[in-house]
Amino acid sequence: MSLRDKQLHLCNCNGTMPLDAAALAQILELAGPLPIHTQLCQKELAAFAERSEGDTLVACTQEATRFGEVAGEAGKTQRLAFVNIREAAGWSDEARAATPKIAALLAAAALPEPDPVPRVTFQSEGRLLIVGPADAALRWAEALKDPLDVTVLITGRAVGNELPAERGYPIYSGKLLRVSGWLGAFEAAWAQENPIDLDVCTRCNACIKVCPEEAIDWSYQIDLDRCRDHRKCVIACGAIGAIDFDRTSSLSERTENFDLVLDLGREPIFSMHQPPQGYWHLGADAAAQAAAVAELTGAVGSFEKPKYFNYKASICAHSRSEQPGCNLCIDVCSTAAIRADGDYVFVEPHLCMGCGACATVCPSGAMTYAYPSVPDLGTQVRTLLATYRGAGGRDACLLFHDAAGRELILRLGRRGKGLPSRVIPVELQHMASAGIDVWLGALAYGASDIAVLATGAEAPQYADAIARQMGFFDAIAQALGYQGTHAHLIRAGDVASLEAAVWALRPALAVRAPATFHWTTDKRATIALAVEHLLAHAPTPQSAIALGAGAPFGTIVVNRDTCTMCLACVGACPEGAILDHPQAERPELRFIETKCVQCGICAATCPEDAITLEPRLLLTAAAREPRVLNEAAIFNCIRCGKPLGTEKMVGNMLTRLAGHSMFAAPGALDRLKMCADCRVLDMMQKELPTGRGTATAKEP
Repeated sequence: MSLRDKQLHLCNCNGTMPLDAAALAQILELAGPLPIHTQLCQKELAAFAERSEGDTLVACTQEATRFGEVAGEAGKTQRLAFVNIREAAGWSDEARAATPKIAALLAAAALPEPDPVPRVTFQSEGRLLIVGPADAALRWAEALKDPLDVTVLITGRAVGNELPAERGYPIYSGKLLRVSGWLGAFEAAWAQENPIDLDVCTRCNACIKVCPEEAIDWSYQIDLDRCRDHRKCVIACGAIGAIDFDRTSSLSERTENFDLVLDLGREPIFSMHQPPQGYWHLGADAAAQAAAVAELTGAVGSFEKPKYFNYKASICAHSRSEQPGCNLCIDVCSTAAIRADGDYVFVEPHLCMGCGACATVCPSGAMTYAYPSVPDLGTQVRTLLATYRGAGGRDACLLFHDAAGRELILRLGRRGKGLPSRVIPVELQHMASAGIDVWLGALAYGASDIAVLATGAEAPQYADAIARQMGFFDAIAQALGYQGTHAHLIRAGDVASLEAAVWALRPALAVRAPATFHWTTDKRATIALAVEHLLAHAPTPQSAIALGAGAPFGTIVVNRDTCTMCLACVGACPEGAILDHPQAERPELRFIETKCVQCGICAATCPEDAITLEPRLLLTAAAREPRVLNEAAIFNCIRCGKPLGTEKMVGNMLTRLAGHSMFAAPGALDRLKMCADCRVLDMMQKELPTGRGTATAKEP
C-alpha cells in the first residue's frame, strides 16, 4: 500500500518546520496537492476529523492520543497510524535539507503492518510471594493483601517485630534457596531455619511466657543467640508441635508456586540484567516503589507477548556428540532464557524479552528474529533508502535504535541540533536485534553507513556483541574498497553525547548501484546476496578477505601429516561443510567453505588435533564447491585384498600396538593388517587344535 491509498495529514507545528508541500507531493507520487496544516492539533481538528477516513497517516506523534479520540468519534477511520517527522527531521539545524528524509519516513510509514507472529501466554491469579526482612515484608503485605493473594517469607532475623493480630495471609520464615519461573509460574524453595514454624504456630503466647531468657517475642521466633536450650517452650507448645529444635539442623526444604514475586532483599534474587516478568526488586526510590505497586496490582489475569524468535535446531552449531561448539546465544542472553539442551539449545519463550541479540550473534542462522522478520525489516529499509535517493538525498546513514533511543532522539530534536539531514532513524524492538545480515543488506541497498544507538539501558554485553559484529562488517566493506567507516556504535546516554556523536559522523563510500534482491529469513543467504552485489560493484574486488577471530565465515586447515582420515570430523560437522567421498572406498576429506560457521566442533572432535580454524570470507566460486583437504592411499587386507582402511591409519595403529603383550606372538601383529573375516580364519588355522587324537563320529 502506498501513500496514494491513505489520507495523509501534515502539520508544520505552528510554522516551526520548513515543509515543502510541492516537493513532497512529487516525490511521493501523490495525485493532488498536499495540504500543510499549521495547527492541526488545535484550531484545525475539525478539518482533521472531516478528512480522516479509511487508512489515515498523521505526521505527528506528540498528539497521537488526541487524534485517536477525534478519529474514533468521527467513526470513519479504519486504520490510524502515526510517524514522527518533527524531532526526526523537521527540527534540525539542517531542516531545509531534510525533505528527502521526510519523504522517506512518510513512505516507510505507509507500508502495511508485518504479518502477526505467534503469541506467548501468561496466566496470573495474583498469588504474590513477598520475600525479605520482617518489618518491610509485613508492611508491604498489609498494603497488598486486599488486591492480591499474599504470602510472606521472612528472611533473616525476625526478632523485634510483631506479627499481625489477625492471620490474614500465610507467613513463613526461613532461608530462601531458589526462585525460578516467570509471571504466573514461579516456584520458590526455602528452608525453615528457626525452631518455631510460623505456619503451625497458633500464637497462643505460651512459649513467650515460659522462656526464662526472654528469647521469644511477638515475632514468634526464637533468638538463638539468647536461648540456653531449656526447652520449656517445647513443653509449653505441647501437642501443637510448632517448636522443633532439630529442624534447624535438617533444614528441610519447602516449595510452593506463585504468580508474582516481590523481592525486598538487599541483593536481588535474579542476578541477570533483565529478570523475569512478574518479579519486582524494590529499591529505596519512592517513585519506583509506587510504580511497582501499580504494576503488581495490575498483574492479574491473562497476558500475551510476541514470540520474538524462531529456532532451527538442525543447523545449530552448539554441540555434537558432547563436543563443544558455539555458545554465543547462551553467553549474550540477558534473561537466561537460553540454555544448553544436549547438542542443541532450548529457548524459554516466557523468559525471552525480545532483544534479538541471539539472532545477531548466531553464525549459522539457526536463531532468527521474528519481530519483525528480516524480510519485513528489509522492505522498510529498501523503501527508506529508495525514497530518500529518489528525492535527491545523498549519503544516507541509517540510525538503528530502540524505544530508549527514540526518547533520546526526541529530546535531541527538542533541545539540541536535531539529527543531520542524512541520518534516518529506524526503530527496532531492541537495538541488538539487527546484525551483520541487515547491515550488509543496507549497504547493498545504497546506504553510506549505519549506526546503532546504545543508550546504556541495555545489558552491557549487547553493545560489546554489536561492536564485534561491526568489526567483521567493516572489514568486508573496507577490503572491497568502500572507503570510510561504514559502521558506528554510538554509546550515548544523554542529549549532549548523542548530539556530538551524530554530528561527527562522516559519509563513507556507498555502492554505485543499489541492489534489488529481497532479504530472506536465511541469514547466510541474505549475507551472500549482499556480498555478491557489493563485490560486483567493488572499487577493489577481492578473492578472499581476512577476518578476525570469532568471525562466522572461514575455512579449516588440515594437517596432512597428522590426519589419519578417520573422518570423525565429517560426522561432527553440524552444517555439512565437511564431507567424505560419495564412494566409500575412496578416503577423501572434502570441504564446502560457504557452509562453515567456524564453530570449532570439528577441531574439538579430531583425535589427532589436526584441524585449525582460519576465519576469512572467500569470494570466488570455489567457496561453494567441495574441495579436497586430504586424501589417503587404501590399505588392503593382506589375505583377501579387501579395502581395510587408509595406509596412515593402519600404520599408526601398528606403531602404537607393536610393543603390546597381546600382539607378542609370532604373526599376531599381522592380523591387524587383515579384515575381520580373514582375521578369524587366521586364528582358526594357527591357534585352534587340529583335531588329531580326538574321537570322531561313527558312520551310520
